[in-house]
Amino acid sequence: MRTIRSGREMDEMFREGTRVTHHLAIALIRQTPPERGPEGRVAFVAGKKLGNAVMRNRSKRVLRAAVRRSGGPWAGADVVLIARSGTAHAAPERLDEAMRAVIRRAGAPC
Repeated sequence: MRTIRSGREMDEMFREGTRVTHHLAIALIRQTPPERGPEGRVAFVAGKKLGNAVMRNRSKRVLRAAVRRSGGPWAGADVVLIARSGTAHAAPERLDEAMRAVIRRAGAPC
């Protein structure tokens, strides 16, 4: 799975990405630049408000698994997924449903 690693690109995503919220996750989505090709990328963010490092890492791991089950990364889209307080303990089915909902609302192919 290709990920967004550059701090500059993350800043651009937060500044220019389309924000879609759900009670389990927030998605920032932006069209992939043509010079980079059609392959999409993802990034996972869990802020310190969620708790200690164990909780933040669990939240990102759960989001990563949901992206794999949902067919991500999506071609033509860069996606940043931000964990929310219920992400770490959400049932996989509910998280998959949330993932499909935010991706669909943002207009990315899912």
